[in-house]
Amino acid sequence: MGTVLRIGLPAVAVALAAFLLYVQTRPGRIHVERSATFAAPPAAVFPYLNDFHRWTQWSPFETDPDMERRFEGAPAGVGAVYRWRGDRTAGEGTSTIITSEPDRRVQMALEFLAPMQASNVATFTLVPATSGTRITWALDGSATFMSKLMGVVMDFDAMCGGQFEKGLATLKGLVEPPATAAQPLARAATPHEGAM
Repeated sequence: MGTVLRIGLPAVAVALAAFLLYVQTRPGRIHVERSATFAAPPAAVFPYLNDFHRWTQWSPFETDPDMERRFEGAPAGVGAVYRWRGDRTAGEGTSTIITSEPDRRVQMALEFLAPMQASNVATFTLVPATSGTRITWALDGSATFMSKLMGVVMDFDAMCGGQFEKGLATLKGLVEPPATAAQPLARAATPHEGAM
């Protein structure tokens, strides 16, 4: 038994050291991006991004009905601050709008306090498209050791990107005009009806 321990413990230590070294060599930056095209002009989309008060209508991260929310600073645009604290899924943090270019771009600094600490930047870019607006939601930041470790067992791009896709789909439903009901086609008169 003692021999097994003497051989096994160093092997475990070497394996653990190799694993930690692998974690440390993973990419040092995080980038997640998703895009969608809305059949609506940029002016219809921009207010939902530029005003935190409207985020509860479409954000995929507003799932906790008991979440505490606090709005500070400017009512919208640069200087607007949103603080939240919710369940384990929502976590806790602060979002501050740092760039606001009407109908073009909204950028915010994100400070996550729980379930783990992280500092990221979220950017929404609006580009006019033939059919309306092409909107891109991107997240950028530095990868901490903990986020690198989590990335070994979780696909952060798929997990976070999936939430972005869900939010964009909800926002799309809010800003696109309702589909026009198809009008019934007028029935052409038959020769006999025309003769009557």
